[in-house]
Amino acid sequence: MASSFHHFLLIFLSFSSFYLLSESLTTLKPNRFVLPVQRDQKTNLYVANIYKQTPSLKVPFVVDLNGRLLWVTCDKSYLSSTYRAPRCRSTQCARADGYYCHTCSAKARPGCHNNTCGVMSVNPVTGITAMSELAQDVLSIQSTQGSNPGPMVRVPQFLFTCAPSLLLQNGLPGNVQGPPNGVMFFGDSPYYMLPDVEITRPLSYTPLIISPQGEYYMEVRSIKINNKNVPINMTLLSVDKRGAGGTKLSTINPYTWEPVAPFRACFNSKSFKSTRVGPAVPNIDLVLHDNHMVWRIFGANSIVEAAPGVSCLAFVDGGMKNNGASIVIGAFQMENNLIQFDMARSRLGFSSSLLFFKTSCNNFNFTAIP
Repeated sequence: MASSFHHFLLIFLSFSSFYLLSESLTTLKPNRFVLPVQRDQKTNLYVANIYKQTPSLKVPFVVDLNGRLLWVTCDKSYLSSTYRAPRCRSTQCARADGYYCHTCSAKARPGCHNNTCGVMSVNPVTGITAMSELAQDVLSIQSTQGSNPGPMVRVPQFLFTCAPSLLLQNGLPGNVQGPPNGVMFFGDSPYYMLPDVEITRPLSYTPLIISPQGEYYMEVRSIKINNKNVPINMTLLSVDKRGAGGTKLSTINPYTWEPVAPFRACFNSKSFKSTRVGPAVPNIDLVLHDNHMVWRIFGANSIVEAAPGVSCLAFVDGGMKNNGASIVIGAFQMENNLIQFDMARSRLGFSSSLLFFKTSCNNFNFTAIP
């Protein structure tokens, strides 16, 4: 049986697509997989490289936790002998949800076929949308036994969307180079970081809430700084009938949004002592579904160096919005944390900072293949 656990470090790829991946691999072994992740310094977005198409090609994807389907641009440059476009009203279309019967008057090519499934793709940064063709192609992902990368595993009919190039016009990173900053896991634990640290042991759990739009939320009942409650309109912490409010996790927003103004402060970096878990500043506690269940944010995830010698709270005043989440837990707050999305049990696992355990998200041993 395919694993029901999806572990993510640092930041996370389009979850819906990899849920489809896990379904495709029910008869294959091994059943644990790993992807290296890199942060683009210009956009603060995270990128994972995936091998797809025939012949196989390394393709960079922005990691979007709340993305419905993986998408790539297919205008003339997409070349693959294994590309297929499922027919309208097929089983594959039903899995994509919210599709239209697609027609295309131009010459047939990837992204342009008649009587196929049309789905909406979204640029997560700009919000621009475009009608795209639901497609299938070969995808390869690296297996793991938990501590090292293993052989590549080939997925023959991976679902994604073939989108027009206009979606890439703004906001997304280019070709990110360099060593990985973090890692994503798919499949059952245990997982190990150098020096031989089993990183799933310190996990605590809170209910995972999925919005009608497929976005991932958790229940935050209050916020404390240095064990003192932060004044906040408590009604904003719950999702109302319009779907507004609550606390969402996002890999597109770099910093946490709060609906209060005090999170606007910068300091001289020299005023902070250094600790294993970052600058020695008061802890920020997100009090969750149980008053005894706390996601503690230490200095490494609450203070960002905005300029040489200048450190700021890594929280942004989100203002009063008419719709959407009141609080958005941004990517910076999730760095060097293990976040586990357990879909079978509808729960979210979180480790707090791995720096406490003398390891970090870039300590997976990608160099050794047993």
